[in-house]
Amino acid sequence: MTMVADTGRLRATQPDYLLLGLVVGLVVVGLLVVYSSSFALGLLAFDDANYFVIRQGIWAFIGLVALVVLMRLDYRLLRAISPLLMLVAIVSLVAVLVPGIGIERGGAQRWISMGPLPPVQPSEFAKLALIIYVAAWLSGRKTIVGSFALGFVPFVLMVGIVAGLILLEPDTGTAAVLILTTVTLFFIAGASLSHLAALMGIGSVAAGFLILTSGYRFDRILAFVGAEDDPTGIGFHTLQLLIGLGSGGIEGVGVGASRQKFFYIPGSHTDGVFAVLGEELGFIGAMGVLILFAVLIYRGFRTVLNAQDDFGSLLATGVVCWIAYQALINVGGITRAIPMTGIPMPFLSYGGSALASLLAGIGILLSVSRRATGPPKARPRRGVVDLEGAR
Repeated sequence: MTMVADTGRLRATQPDYLLLGLVVGLVVVGLLVVYSSSFALGLLAFDDANYFVIRQGIWAFIGLVALVVLMRLDYRLLRAISPLLMLVAIVSLVAVLVPGIGIERGGAQRWISMGPLPPVQPSEFAKLALIIYVAAWLSGRKTIVGSFALGFVPFVLMVGIVAGLILLEPDTGTAAVLILTTVTLFFIAGASLSHLAALMGIGSVAAGFLILTSGYRFDRILAFVGAEDDPTGIGFHTLQLLIGLGSGGIEGVGVGASRQKFFYIPGSHTDGVFAVLGEELGFIGAMGVLILFAVLIYRGFRTVLNAQDDFGSLLATGVVCWIAYQALINVGGITRAIPMTGIPMPFLSYGGSALASLLAGIGILLSVSRRATGPPKARPRRGVVDLEGAR
């Protein structure tokens, strides 16, 4: 029986429902912990205990709609519009820095006013746009990725522009996740070790410069190495996170019973939400959430390995690495394994733009999984008689 492979069309099958279930579970946990960690602040600042959780719920709904739409969409269509997505991301990042358009909070200008709608943080959507663009760019240039002039230099320029605009807000944590994710894609696509060494050198010099020229970044390094030397000053945030996480013990103090959320942990509903979760659910609950993330990342990399084209493989890798790096950096900062960066915990922390962009990224990952079912089925060539089947 003569057969040929139909490689021109990838037929969609069922998405990875386990991955989808894990994400929905994390979103539900996130809504619960956002309410628990924010109701006191909501009452104090807005006279509404539900202020933050209602807004997070609205963004979760928007994100889930985006997830379903992108999951059903053929991810390969994103390749054609990747330059447009990149252009929109850059324009929005520039708009953030324009007085009257960008909104400043806590010394950072990261949001754009949307009239009656909640403010949007363009840097969160810029991460997804850059992942799509870099995946499309690298998948179409497999033979020149190792070239200095045609591979290394354009990559540094495109990532440097986006990261530089984000650093001007300033938002070091988001810039770090973006750089780590795109450099991973560059390495997987075939970059030479010398280029990776050069990127590490550039990153080290840039990080040193940013730390030495910015007071708040230098204070975070001091808090990391010697928080106990100034427990009521620069070390306060770090120590209160550790107190919250450690107070939970093995089983936790109980859902809603956290004491550190009552204005001891700055940003208890944003980048400090994992400490509140650890206090209320204990070591068992915190490890349970980390296991959910580990299984999600594992399922994500299964999709990467089964993707049927380079664009899908790179796209899925970018989304999975984005989630993994952001979770690791957040937990690392809270446990004092690394300096604090102020980056939110994926799916758990309060932040509508972050949640919606992550869910959109998961939708793309599920779209890749729908077409990542192994080699395409072979079909009989037209005009060829299946003699065995005719017996």
